[in-house]
Amino acid sequence: MPTYSFRNKETGEEFDTLLKMSELDEFKSKNPQLEQFLSSPPKIVSMVGTLHSKTSDGFTDVLKKIKSGSGANNTIRTK
Repeated sequence: MPTYSFRNKETGEEFDTLLKMSELDEFKSKNPQLEQFLSSPPKIVSMVGTLHSKTSDGFTDVLKKIKSGSGANNTIRTK
């Protein structure tokens, strides 16, 4: 469901709300004191692809068990 940003014209308060696209027009008509505005998307922090990420010891143990049972030509890295 998309997130829409609104500003109250009377108070200046800004807020985000989750609405189905089909509900947006009805919401705006029922709330004439609100104006929709575009806001920047939130920053997404990710560790995907970092060189120094480390998995937990428990997950490393699981990977070692999978590697031992998957045959000689597997590509599973456990370090």
